[in-house]
Amino acid sequence: MDTKQLKEVQEKISAAKAIAVLTGAGISADSGIPTFRGEDGLWRNFRAEDLATPEAFERDPRLVWEWYNWRRELIAAKQPNPAHYALTELEKRFDAFVLSTQNVDGLHAKAGSRKLVELHGNIWKVRCTKCGEVTGNIDVPIEILPHCKHCNGLLRPHIVWFGEVLYAPDILKSARAFEGCDLMLVIGTSGIVQPAASFVSLAKDHGAFVVEINVTESAASREADVLLVGRAAEVVPLISMTDRL
Repeated sequence: MDTKQLKEVQEKISAAKAIAVLTGAGISADSGIPTFRGEDGLWRNFRAEDLATPEAFERDPRLVWEWYNWRRELIAAKQPNPAHYALTELEKRFDAFVLSTQNVDGLHAKAGSRKLVELHGNIWKVRCTKCGEVTGNIDVPIEILPHCKHCNGLLRPHIVWFGEVLYAPDILKSARAFEGCDLMLVIGTSGIVQPAASFVSLAKDHGAFVVEINVTESAASREADVLLVGRAAEVVPLISMTDRL
């Protein structure tokens, strides 16, 4: 890692008034969370893209829940890593701070992040298909099929599936944060999934200094002012200058 660039980023953070962060699968990879896509996405010969859809749930909700229960069992054994905790500490230093994540594993919240937008939902939450109520559920294994305690409607994972739109309030909160920040951190994301992919351009267009942390170049690298190559668990604690890590 370029020490000159690292020092520059540290100085930018010290001088920042508003920070907005975007995280992706790369930060969770350092906790041992598989991507559930690509080579990691095969389960009983099913691809994640074939199971994480409204159509799949309507066709066979038991199969979909069995897959999500398997995912829960894998994730439940994992813990936040130093990058998650470093962002929690960074949040405490800034009144204007928003962390938007594409991850559904709940590790940011587990690490203590509170100014958090979970763009794609949370695997530890369920939503009633009848009354719409969203509740927390950390059962492992989860009952298959789970039903709402209030109306007995079938519960589904509170996840934004392929073919569904993100929740408008979440997009708006994130967009406002990236428009209003003077420093953006892009951590462990490919930068190709919309609408999160457009957040880098949004921040850049409004004058933000953009820092990317990734193991390799990505689609976001073209617009980043600085690319720090390395694992999130190693780099994020360095740039945030926390005493804890």
